[in-house]
Amino acid sequence: MDWEGQKLAEHIMQIMLLVFAVTAFVAGYVLGSFQMMVLVYAGGVTLTGLITIPNWPFFNRHPLNGLDPSEAEKHPKPQVTVSSKKKGFKKTIEPAHRLDPSLPTANLVTLA
Repeated sequence: MDWEGQKLAEHIMQIMLLVFAVTAFVAGYVLGSFQMMVLVYAGGVTLTGLITIPNWPFFNRHPLNGLDPSEAEKHPKPQVTVSSKKKGFKKTIEPAHRLDPSLPTANLVTLA
């Protein structure tokens, strides 16, 4: 599904859910049945899902063309350089034996 197809699917979904919500409310009000209202809305949600979730061909009218592999080889990917202006810090974790003397001793662990 392309970008325009996603936009179309969302627009169709919003319209259909609104129409089924109003229809379900009116049907439930006229018939005096909450169960009928829920069933009409559930049917509408199911139908909306069947129309908007699958990747139907009409959602692919504007395909994106990627870069041709032979063209990609002509233009190498730029290298990213990382500046080391920020000073690193060390975080020291106290060993557990200082907190609980009954534990065996261990060395300090330093993370850079």
